[in-house]
Amino acid sequence: EWAAPICDIPAPTIRELAGALVSRPSMVAMPWALQRAEHGEQPLWAGLALACVIGQIGKPGTGFGFGYGSTAVVGRPTRLIRFPTVPQGRNPVDNFIPVARIADMLLQPGGSYTYDGQTRRYPDIRLVYWAGGNPFHHHQDLNRLDRAWRQPETVIVHDHAWTATARRADIVLPATTPLERDDIMMNPRDPALFFMSRMFEPMGEALDDHEIFRRLSAALGLEADFTEGRSTEDWLRWMWAEARAGAERQGIALPEFDEFRAMGRFDIPDAEEHRVAFGDFVRDPEAHPLDTETGRITLTNATIAGFGLPDCPGHPSWLRPAESLLEAPGDALHLISPQPDTRLHGQNDRGEEARADRISGREPAFMHPDAAAARGLAEGDVIRIHNGRGACLAGLRLDARMRPDCIALATGAWYDPQYLGDERIEVHGNPNVLTRDAGCSGLSQGNIAHSALVRVERWTGQLPPLTVDRPPEFVTPNPQGGRQ
Repeated sequence: EWAAPICDIPAPTIRELAGALVSRPSMVAMPWALQRAEHGEQPLWAGLALACVIGQIGKPGTGFGFGYGSTAVVGRPTRLIRFPTVPQGRNPVDNFIPVARIADMLLQPGGSYTYDGQTRRYPDIRLVYWAGGNPFHHHQDLNRLDRAWRQPETVIVHDHAWTATARRADIVLPATTPLERDDIMMNPRDPALFFMSRMFEPMGEALDDHEIFRRLSAALGLEADFTEGRSTEDWLRWMWAEARAGAERQGIALPEFDEFRAMGRFDIPDAEEHRVAFGDFVRDPEAHPLDTETGRITLTNATIAGFGLPDCPGHPSWLRPAESLLEAPGDALHLISPQPDTRLHGQNDRGEEARADRISGREPAFMHPDAAAARGLAEGDVIRIHNGRGACLAGLRLDARMRPDCIALATGAWYDPQYLGDERIEVHGNPNVLTRDAGCSGLSQGNIAHSALVRVERWTGQLPPLTVDRPPEFVTPNPQGGRQ
């Protein structure tokens, strides 16, 4: 009864579901997205506890699983090969931050935060060097990050496109795309390995990341330490040799490097027997203990309880979020920001498929027809989605599968903030101007993108042109110092 109003599921339905779970084979499958909310550790921990109560862990097709769809392991008997990576050596800087706390770090140098039972302090960062990512895609409260990004003295970025991160860099080092470099894709859970041969030579001054770092290390007198005497292709050959050795230990014969390059693809044979997750542990917990403090599945954890965190007790709990529909006014909507169908994250956002999906050039947002009608909205309208953190424009699509109290706006539209009158509005449809930049809990400090409320109205102003299609303005270096 207590759960019914929280879940918006009638109590008899909850009881019926509980009976069904224990009376038939059941799998508690939990997507990674569940953790990306306030107190996001709890649903995963609670799901694990539910699987324990059901009592089917260690049996074929039942038990629990995390992110099965994301890791391509559903129902496939895999042979786990430990593939190599480029040796990184030892970083003399042992300080770190949880990645979702980057804006806090830049805005609060020396400030304290908790993480995994420790009280830590943010470093004072004067230079940001970013290669292989786009924080102006994946971070929350992008207007806040935009302010934080102005704090360092210098920002250096590798990229092959004018993303919002590259646009906000002092120095951009043009990197090659996957089509301009040779590479190998090998994931221990994938059914195939791929040699990705370059399709054409690098354009302009673009270099692959290894070559960029090689030139930098040479300028610093550290080239031999960085390259270990190997070129980019030498490293690919070295990694493939290591992969062949690892595969051989699993009884799999991988082809020679040049043969693999010519093949382009190698299919990994399935394991001869299905391995049941935790089957050995359930049969004999003493002989096959888990890597936990007790060797068993942990439903209560004395270490976490000892941290004394009000937002993460030592057992699975439901904790009331600070921002939710439970206390919200009737016109508020819960924002869901899923992965897009037309691109990977924010990559290729300016591609033809992503553009074709737009409404008046804006990312589509999905609402239930009844929710739209109650607000005087219709399919194809350009809408303003807003809260106290920011506002963005999007194109409206109606979908009866949506809950009437929710709105879905996929991530990935390139961040394009503009002043329209006195208001700064993201005009492209990026939901992360609306999401909250706070830690999941004092334990993990993960992002809470799915804990956000918004309001929606029709946009009646003139539609501004997008600026993400135009290159940024450049500053010409002054030989006498300073900028022109």
